[in-house]
Amino acid sequence: MTKHGRVYADVKEKSNRYVVFKRNVERIEHLNSIPAGRTYKLAVNQFADLTNDEFRSMYTGFKGVSALSSQSQTKTTSFRYQNVSSGALPISVDWRTKGAVTPIKNQGSCGCCWAFSAVAAIEGATQIKKGKLISLSEQQLVDCDTNDFGCEGGLMDTAFEYIKATGGLTTESNYPYKGEDATCNSKKTNPKATSITGYEDVPVNDEQALMKAVAHQPVSVGIEGGGFDFQFYSSGVFTGECTTYLDHAVTAIGYGQSTNGSKYWIIKNSWGTKWGESGYMRIQKDIKDKQGLCGLAMKASYPTI
Repeated sequence: MTKHGRVYADVKEKSNRYVVFKRNVERIEHLNSIPAGRTYKLAVNQFADLTNDEFRSMYTGFKGVSALSSQSQTKTTSFRYQNVSSGALPISVDWRTKGAVTPIKNQGSCGCCWAFSAVAAIEGATQIKKGKLISLSEQQLVDCDTNDFGCEGGLMDTAFEYIKATGGLTTESNYPYKGEDATCNSKKTNPKATSITGYEDVPVNDEQALMKAVAHQPVSVGIEGGGFDFQFYSSGVFTGECTTYLDHAVTAIGYGQSTNGSKYWIIKNSWGTKWGESGYMRIQKDIKDKQGLCGLAMKASYPTI
């Protein structure tokens, strides 16, 4: 608990948190002791003094389209990679090695994963198009995108719509992240560091289509990220139990195959470097269920530049 910098209001709260911490540690150790077929490990991290319900309410924030604008509910987009031959796709892709991924960021307890997901996809698309990797502002979206709900959640497609309509995003350094809702500072939204022409949705429930998109650029992805195993994921190829109730947003930045033959997606998260594999997760790819593991093939989209 001390390792992760936790400070408590009083002795009673500290005692209560220790009970939660101890219970989580016991469960992590039990799950890690199960040998059969587990391809990933869990570990104590900065979320270990939170119940799973507390974690889910504080650190996710993806909103379904029913909660957002009717424009996003009804809009259909083209898919520019539809006719790409699957046989022509590379066996593995990692946009980090191509210089299209900024360092891991941390949303804190503000439920604006949607903003981090959208921004990471735009950072990647900008680098691929213009050859320059620029860290862009999530706080601009949190404060100024009124079609989303800031720290109370949002959707990447409506973020893309805001960015297109307002001319682009400024840099992280110009409009830095605060981790809380604030009044839009219109002066700080300029100068714009990049702009987009729009966005496209990946065909729903189609991991092959998602692979085509990720082979060409980082892609924003909705996912069910509130489960216990997701909360304490540490390393390996995640194959844990989860639902298709999308409550979190990440960015798919690649895919590959481990030495034992396990196919996986590489996702960039926004929970800091102490979670997962230095902030990233490898999660099982090409499962039998068409929605993808944890629903990752259900709501994916990418910006166009």
